[in-house]
Amino acid sequence: MAQCVQSVQELIPDSFVPCVAALCSEEAERLTRLNHLSFAELLKPFSRLTSEVHMRDPNNQLHIIKNLKIAVSNIITQPPHPGAIRKLLNDVVSGSQPAEGLVANVITAGDYDLNISDRSIKASVPWYSNWKDTLMELKESSFYTATTPWFESYRETFLQSMPASDHEFLNHYLACMLVASSSEAEPVEQFSKLSQEQHRIQHNNDYSYPKWFIPNTLKYYVLLHDVSSGDEQRAESIYEEMKQKYGTQGCYLLKINSRTSNRASDEQIPDPWSQYLQKNSIQNQESYEDGPCTITSNKNSDSNLLSLDGLDNEVKDGLPNNFRAHPLQLDSSSDPSNSIDGPDHIKSASSLHETKKANTGIIHGACLTLTDHDRIRQFIQEFTFRGLLPHIEKTIRQLNDQLISRKGLSRSLFSATKKWFSGSKVPEKGINELKNTSGLLYPPEAPELQIRKMADLCFLVQHYDLAYSCYHTAKKDFLNDQAMLYAAGALEMAAVSAFLQPGAPRPYPAHYMDTAIQTYRDICKNMVLAERCVLLSAEILKSQSKYSEAAALLIRLTSEQNTWKGMDSDLRSALLLEQAAHCFINMKSPMVRKYAFHMILAGHRFSKAGQKKHALRCYCQAMQVYKGKGWSLAEDHINFTIGRQSYTLRQLDNAVSAFRHILINESKQSAAQQGSFLREYLYVYKNVSQLSPDGPLPQLPLPYINSSATRVFFGHDRRPADGEKQAATHISLDQEYDCESSQQWRELEEQVVALVNKGVIPSNFHPTQYCLNSYSDNSRFPLAVVEEPITVEMAFRNPLKVPLLLTDLSLLWKFQPKDFSGKDNEVKELVKSEPEMIGAEVISEFLINSEESKVARLKLFPHHIGELHILGVVYNLGTIQGSMTIDGIGALPGCHTGNHSLSMSVRGRQDLEIQGPRLNNTKEEKTSIKYGPDRRLDPIITEEMPLLEVFFIHFPTGLLCGEIRKAYVEFVNVSKCPLTGLKVVSKRPEFFTFGGNTSVLTPLSPSASENCSAYKTVVTDSTSMCTALTSSASSVDFGIGTGSQPEVIPVPLPDTILLPGASVQLPMWLRGPDEEGVHEINFLFYYESVKRQPKIRHRILRHTAVICTSRSLNVRAAVCRSNSLEDEEGRGGNMLVFVDVENVNTSEAGVKEFHIVQVSSSSKHWKLQKSVNLSENKDAKLASREKGKFCFKAIRCKEKEVATQSSEKYTFADIIFGNEQIISSASPCADFFYRSLSSELKKPPAQPSVHTEKQSVEDAVRLIQKCSEVDLNIVVLWKAYVVEDSKQLILEGQHHVILRTIGKEAFSYPQKPEPPEMELLRFFRPENTTVSSRPSVEQLSNLIKTSLHYPESFNHPFHQKSLCLVPVTLLLSNCSKADVDVIVDLRHKTTSPEALEIHGSFTWLGQTQYKLKLKSEEIHTLQLKACFVHTGVYNLGTPRVFAKLSDQVTVFETSQQNSMPALIIINNV
Repeated sequence: MAQCVQSVQELIPDSFVPCVAALCSEEAERLTRLNHLSFAELLKPFSRLTSEVHMRDPNNQLHIIKNLKIAVSNIITQPPHPGAIRKLLNDVVSGSQPAEGLVANVITAGDYDLNISDRSIKASVPWYSNWKDTLMELKESSFYTATTPWFESYRETFLQSMPASDHEFLNHYLACMLVASSSEAEPVEQFSKLSQEQHRIQHNNDYSYPKWFIPNTLKYYVLLHDVSSGDEQRAESIYEEMKQKYGTQGCYLLKINSRTSNRASDEQIPDPWSQYLQKNSIQNQESYEDGPCTITSNKNSDSNLLSLDGLDNEVKDGLPNNFRAHPLQLDSSSDPSNSIDGPDHIKSASSLHETKKANTGIIHGACLTLTDHDRIRQFIQEFTFRGLLPHIEKTIRQLNDQLISRKGLSRSLFSATKKWFSGSKVPEKGINELKNTSGLLYPPEAPELQIRKMADLCFLVQHYDLAYSCYHTAKKDFLNDQAMLYAAGALEMAAVSAFLQPGAPRPYPAHYMDTAIQTYRDICKNMVLAERCVLLSAEILKSQSKYSEAAALLIRLTSEQNTWKGMDSDLRSALLLEQAAHCFINMKSPMVRKYAFHMILAGHRFSKAGQKKHALRCYCQAMQVYKGKGWSLAEDHINFTIGRQSYTLRQLDNAVSAFRHILINESKQSAAQQGSFLREYLYVYKNVSQLSPDGPLPQLPLPYINSSATRVFFGHDRRPADGEKQAATHISLDQEYDCESSQQWRELEEQVVALVNKGVIPSNFHPTQYCLNSYSDNSRFPLAVVEEPITVEMAFRNPLKVPLLLTDLSLLWKFQPKDFSGKDNEVKELVKSEPEMIGAEVISEFLINSEESKVARLKLFPHHIGELHILGVVYNLGTIQGSMTIDGIGALPGCHTGNHSLSMSVRGRQDLEIQGPRLNNTKEEKTSIKYGPDRRLDPIITEEMPLLEVFFIHFPTGLLCGEIRKAYVEFVNVSKCPLTGLKVVSKRPEFFTFGGNTSVLTPLSPSASENCSAYKTVVTDSTSMCTALTSSASSVDFGIGTGSQPEVIPVPLPDTILLPGASVQLPMWLRGPDEEGVHEINFLFYYESVKRQPKIRHRILRHTAVICTSRSLNVRAAVCRSNSLEDEEGRGGNMLVFVDVENVNTSEAGVKEFHIVQVSSSSKHWKLQKSVNLSENKDAKLASREKGKFCFKAIRCKEKEVATQSSEKYTFADIIFGNEQIISSASPCADFFYRSLSSELKKPPAQPSVHTEKQSVEDAVRLIQKCSEVDLNIVVLWKAYVVEDSKQLILEGQHHVILRTIGKEAFSYPQKPEPPEMELLRFFRPENTTVSSRPSVEQLSNLIKTSLHYPESFNHPFHQKSLCLVPVTLLLSNCSKADVDVIVDLRHKTTSPEALEIHGSFTWLGQTQYKLKLKSEEIHTLQLKACFVHTGVYNLGTPRVFAKLSDQVTVFETSQQNSMPALIIINNV
């Protein structure tokens, strides 16, 4: 049980006190009424004695009584009505609430710190206080435990209002005060009348109430004297007369009203009466403020409730001694319309409310001074010392004597008779065996009752030893007589007396109490007495720390529903369950969950009893245990009830908080239940919002907004494709964020910005961000352009299983107009409702289905420059209209109409608060948790900027590898500012071209070009077949000059400016990438405003083209030196170019065949001269999977041509296989050639070594390597015939092969490197880290070119001359630019005999070794002779040639490899 203000040793004596009646004359009553008090109420604050009193027991032993208290009350001749008692108890409980503003009431139970105070109701978020923090504040202070003053008030009132009964005498009147006034005409005569009246009430059979202790009641005569208006001398003389008549011990002169009431305001006198009167008055209750009526009476109660302090209207009208109207009696005659069916609750409640208003501010004891207080106190002392206690002492002696004398005769005879018939010992019967004889009544003079009277008297004067022995004796007698009501009463008081005995000679007999409770409850059907037993026994058990037994006892009584059903049962059960709950947390090992469970049960019963505040408090206290434990259904139930009770009590904020909590938790409730919760919330919320319609919009809990997923987009939505027109993809909210792609766009923008700023990126450059999300850099204020929309995308999630309907959804913002040109104009804040500054889009309806995540996009239209802050979103929250019936849960009034829920909606807001990224740079940031700013919702609106839109016309989605297609690009300026400096940058510049400077921009319209070739062609005659037609072009014309970035391509706008509203169409040639598959090609268009802006320097537009390429042709080529050392002009250096073309196209693309229409070369030093026909078939057609071989002769360009050309001038030579020449030096053929060349040149070269001492060695290596280098590029142009939709289309294309090295095969398509074979891992220490750079054998073999000139066959008559001599010429050509030392060794160096057989045996005659020095590109001739002795076929290619650079040592010397065998046939004639 909760901690009580009184200990049980103080509580029980205060609950059972001597009762004294008061009977006043009308004049005496009038004197006390001047103080707004009755006579009994006047004495109440002074009814406890301030000193110890003594009396002697029957054995003449002195007995000390401490803190004796007496109860004085007016005589009432009608017993109190049970309904009125219930009403009084209900009001007492509802009037006692936890005090606000006091120190928090915290109790520590196990791991829990439970706050047992009213703060738990008044706390703001969510509705219980942070009791952990409260406990920390109280750590240093003394220990606090829970008190429940409402229970103590209930218990005190319950014990005091118990009606007197015949089986016990504890609350029977022992004495009667007869009170008259000194101002009456004949006071002594008035005393006689009062005495007769008392005698009539006590002894006349018409009055069964009140009960009197003994027939000879003590009468005490009190003369009231009004000091301020009465005659004191007369009063004294009357008092003397009284003393003569009644004796000095039986009368008293009480002087009161020492001051007049009109002086009441002069000085403040304490009011000790208020605390006593408040407990019994319903005039100061708050229950009627909170609702129309909190009390519901039973159908059968005939009650109309009056004030309960005895001061009803009749008394005020001068009828003081209306004994028949008990202050708790229900006045049924005052309202004739009141039938037995029940009272008019609303009427009674409103009349009580008026009574309350009328009686507020009444000052009690206004005519009394402190001296009067002392006189009243002295009067009580005198009455008790001289009157009451001697009377009690005498009565105890008389009873004792009577019992002793009667015991000797009748009891002994009675006992002997029993012994004769039933044996010496009467066996105790079990409670269930005893007959229901609770109706047995003893006559008043029965000896059993005399024992009980004596026991009660002893108990009242705290003589517990004697009381126990008397109760024990009486108990036996009653049980023997099977008078169960009497027996239960004796058992109850015997147990209490045993507990209260000083020194505790015997343990508390709890089984006595159990038997008494069971008897009262089951046999006597008297729940009031059973409840008294439980209250007393539980307090006693609690004082002995037997909390478990106390809890069991309290709970046992709460489950009884057979009698006293209704509100009284609910109130009793609620209070007892609450006390049982407190027992559970006061145990040695607290049972906190049991505490919480029983608090819930108590809250439920409080609610049924109409005690809404207490119900709310119980649920809030239980919530402290249940919250955060994952018991979501329990939490939902508690929160729902808290919401309901708070709403009933008009604590609307708490109600909203509770319902909000149900909705924001991940609820496990059914859809119907969640729908009910939501409707309740909306209903309560609507009521709250109606209280302050002009206040700020409150926060709504639903739907969830994932703030970090909020995205902000600056700019217009992308236009959809219009026929052949396809808008640039740019950026949109539909695109997913890709980190890699984002980095690529950033690099492209940096490239073009660096180019515009002369190769340096400005320090204040930040990449343009059109779409801000959680991955972008949001540390700076984003820039938006005036008149361009800002789109905010929010991610909503509906956690409930019922759909949510948001209406009138729009953004909430704040705007500060500013002038960024320099001076700030007056800054004023504009929040919402300024459409001329910012226009806002409103979504009229936005439905989120159950458990759905959905994004909403809202736009703002800035019309003024300044600073914009997007604060959140504002909307009406509601549910869609439908029919749902909820089991077990009634609705709040007005929330339902029939079975259909109203589609109710409430207006509110949710703020967008985005947490920035965690900072992790400095040491301080790493050791603490700090977050940077996220400013994506705070854009700065800047001045107007140009806005470019790009459209692609006839842009293909699928191409063959290498296919050339002509498309058109339309540039439109949709803003009011001209734009300039338009450039496009891409990582794949080889994919597209706008044409070179020399190209003619025709045809300009896309429709005119549908059937034209993409190439520039010239018709040729058939005679020029197989011979080259040459032309030249400079790479500068195609934007591939030295030092420029090939990725950045200026767009050739007319006049370089695009005016507002203007549009221009430009041709764009596309070439399919050489690799098959899907290609994403990024274009970034860069442009600037003609007028420089301080905030935004440039703008960009993105486009991602997706091209799917399919295989077409594979081209491989190789170049080797021609064996003929001289060309027609007598110069050396001819080469043969072998080109293999394979059709690798699969039939998916519908390609029938490929025609090779032209092969062109492009080089600074070489050109194709003619085609060497390998076969007679001149048709260059390739069907599927066919391969064609081509051989071409290449010669060096003329020296004068090379000399006159600049270093960037390329010679183009075209060999045509048809009747149309494609001019390869014009757009687009040359464009794509140069782009493929530049992408090849971009590949990183091998890193040169940095060792200076090896420099000369490396130079030599480089010279040797140069001999095998050739810069010849082959362009294969083709046409493909495609059948598509029964129409034949002609596709065109070109492939490039870049030949760099003699003898090495090159390819038109990128080669995939073969994975290296797996090797075992070896661990070793390299001895020499520097690798000697030696040229390869292949490179050295190209240093000197050799050629043998001899007759193919030679006839010789061997029969005439045995030796055959053949002249052979050896030509040596130096291919390098340096001097070369050459050694020619003619000696055979064959070791194996097989080689001899193959080559045959011949001998070189003459000198066997020659040493020569060849200058740069010199040709030297050696005349040799070969000697043969047999006919046959011989290989003359046996001379070995050694070469080294003249200025080098012999480290590079190696054998010169012969390119091919030189076979000679020797014939005999």
